Parts: sequence; C-alpha cells; structure tokens
Amino acid sequence: MQSFPLFLTLQDRHVLVVGGTEQAARKAELLLSAGAKVTLIAGAVVGEIAQMIADGFISWAGRCFDDGDLAGMSLVIVASDDEALQARVSHAAQQRGVPVNVVDRPKLSSFIMPAIVDRSPITIAISTGGAAPALARRLRAEIERALPAAIGRMARFAEIFREQVRRTLDQPRARRRFWDRVFAGRIGEMALAGDEIGARRELIRLLDSARHEAPTIGMVHLVGAGPGDPDLLTIKAHRLLQRADVVVYDRLVAPEVLAMARRDAERIHVGKQSGHHAMPQAEINQRLVSLARAGKSVVRLKGGDPFVFGRGGEEVEALMQAGIAVEVVPGVTAALGCAASAGIPLTHRDHAHACVFVAGHRKDGKVELDWPMLARPRQTVVIYMGAETLPLIASQLIAHGLPAATPVALVENGTTSRERRVVGTLATIERQATRAGLGGPTLCLVGEVVGIALTRDPEFRFVSGIGL
Repeated sequence: MQSFPLFLTLQDRHVLVVGGTEQAARKAELLLSAGAKVTLIAGAVVGEIAQMIADGFISWAGRCFDDGDLAGMSLVIVASDDEALQARVSHAAQQRGVPVNVVDRPKLSSFIMPAIVDRSPITIAISTGGAAPALARRLRAEIERALPAAIGRMARFAEIFREQVRRTLDQPRARRRFWDRVFAGRIGEMALAGDEIGARRELIRLLDSARHEAPTIGMVHLVGAGPGDPDLLTIKAHRLLQRADVVVYDRLVAPEVLAMARRDAERIHVGKQSGHHAMPQAEINQRLVSLARAGKSVVRLKGGDPFVFGRGGEEVEALMQAGIAVEVVPGVTAALGCAASAGIPLTHRDHAHACVFVAGHRKDGKVELDWPMLARPRQTVVIYMGAETLPLIASQLIAHGLPAATPVALVENGTTSRERRVVGTLATIERQATRAGLGGPTLCLVGEVVGIALTRDPEFRFVSGIGL
C-alpha cells in the first residue's frame, strides 16, 4: 500500500485552492460538498469558478500566491498549469506541515485526491497512488453501476439504532452478527426500499430476540486458500474470510489471500515447515476446538486444498470427536494451479494417461514411496514438499526405469507475482535447482507433459533464467 487512506473532516475548516482552471472548479465543488470554507487564489477566473465566486460560495483573492496565505489552512490544492507556482506552493505547504495536492503531479503532493463514489453517508474512495488516474475513474464507474443509488439509506437507518444496539449487545462479536443479519436479510431490503417504519419494527423485534439468545458454540471452516493467487480463491472462501472471528493459517497461505480476511479478525499463525513446526498438529487441533467452544467463527486457512496433503482429514476427525461443527471448503490445489500457470497439462491423450500426486517426505521425515509405480511410463508425477529430497527422488525414478532425459519442472511460488520456474531433466534438475537457489514453496512435475510446454513456448524454460 503506497498511501494510507484517510477520510478527513473538513466541515467549517479553511481550505486553499490555487489556480483558476476548470480543474480548480471541480476540486472546489468537492471541497464545498464536504463543508469546507474555500479560498481561491488566481489572477483571473472564468466559467464555473467565476459563478461560484459570484454566488458567494468561495472567497477569491485576485492576486499571486504568498506564503502567508497558508496560515490557518487545513489543506491546499494547486490546480494551476504554472510549474514554478506548483513547486513553490508545494514546498511552502510541506515546510509548514500543511497537506498539499498538486493536480497530476504526485511527486509534488503529500496526499492524493482519489476518485470518489458518493452515496452519502457512504463514501468510496479509489486511488492508484497517482500512477493511473484514468484507471481509478474507470473503477469508480464500475462501482457506481454495481452499487444501488439508495444504499446510503441503509447506513442512515443503521445510525439511528447504533447506540441502542451497542447498549443491548455488549459483546462486539454479538453486535457484528446482529448487523450482518440486518444488512443481509429482510430488514436491510426494507430499509433500502424506503420502508423505514417496517424496517424499524423488524429491527426492534430482532434486537429483542438477540438479547435473549444463549451463547452458542462456534464453527470451524477448513478453507482451501489455493496456490497463492488471490483471484483463485472461491467465492465461498472469500465470504467466510469476511465473516470469521479468527483466521488460523499456515506458511503456505499467500499474504495476498490472508489480506482478504476481515480487518479486525484475530490471526493465528501455525506455520509448519519440514522439520520446523511453529505449533504441533495436536496443538493446532486443540486450538481449533477451544476457539469454537468459545463461540467464535473460525476459518482454518490452508494452502491449496485442505484434503490434498493439508492434514485436513486429521483436523476434521479431531473436531468431530469434540462435537464441533465443521465444514470443508475446497480450494484450487497447488498441482492444478501451478500446472495451469506454467502451461503444463497434467494429462494429455498422447503423452500422459494418468496423474499421480505424492508427498516428497513423510511424517517422520523419511521418503518411502512406491518407486516402481511412480516410474511407469505415460503418466505425470506431481511431487509436493519434495525440494529437500529432490536428489533422492530423481535418482530413484531413474533407478526404477524412467529415462534420465525425462523432463522435470520446478515451480516456486506458483500463480503469484513471485513465481519462478526451473526446467531440466531427471539427470540435471538437482544441479539446476541448486543454482536457482529456490526457497519458497516449490512443486515438482515430472513427465513428458513438461516437454510439451517447452515445445509450445520456448521462453518457458527461461522464466527463472535457467534453461536445459
């Protein structure tokens, strides 16, 4: 996040606008709508801004800018084409600690003017950090089309009852669940439609019911976080992350996915790495049980899919034995995500009639795989957690019949902006992996299908700078 978003209260505060352009008129309109007292400095004015002055909406000083004009100002906007004036006002304002925005000059600005969707009292601000204002305007248009024009009614309706709900339901979690039920149900629909009397009646009835509700045992959702790209998260997974009281996650969960959880949700890291467990599995199981018994809605966020080398089965078993309600939400597996991102078909009519998923190490750290089965021809072998045991895996596959020239691909941080690929053969992959210095979550794919990707896309092998 390049800029920290804030909503500034400008009611009855003094704001300075420098310049008499049409851009100055647009900025002045926004400032006036926020209740600011606007002073304009410009040698000459025309058009709309001249009309604002004539109507008494803004004060006009028809002269050049002076540093003393900054006294008492809450912020400054420069909408002038004079580059020397832009730099002078920016420097003077920042020297005095007054926030300043120079239109279309982010390097001279201490804050950015966002694109705004106004559904008062709901305000949505969109910023690209000054990099692409046109894109921000496009996003604003899309949000305006999707957002009901009357959505502000719901916010004004909720404001009426906010204090009463706070006094009635003293637990933040209970209040959050109550408001979720209000906005997602019939009450919210009535408020949106303008039936405030009916909505008030239903809300009072719901609040009285919520006051007498007995504490409930929470629920645990085992949610697949996918291979890393947040766009691959399922709609249901996103919805649960927005509602969760607690998110329990491991090291394979991408930061971009974790960021989609509700801001005030508690986050508990239980990351596991080969030979280094932040929290033993038995303790993770017990933590999930304890959180649910405390009445919390828990999302256990697991990289890939919970039931593909994610120990989801162990956690479901522990929760069910403790009498805790549990739901499993599948995710895009690392194998599917990484293969798709790298353009490698896991099966192919001419090259691979089967696909086998295996773990590169076992619970005790040893590798005990069915090597003859894995070395069968015309299949794809996908190896999870095999980076540390790659030399053994390659040598065993060769020893059991796979040609040393069999193509191999290593995909690190697959589907993310940090993705790297190393391509080689069973005979060369160990050396190439060492040269690449892979350190992130890495998936290994073995089989003729890797060669298909190489044939189709010559640049494939050079993503990491390491070719065959």
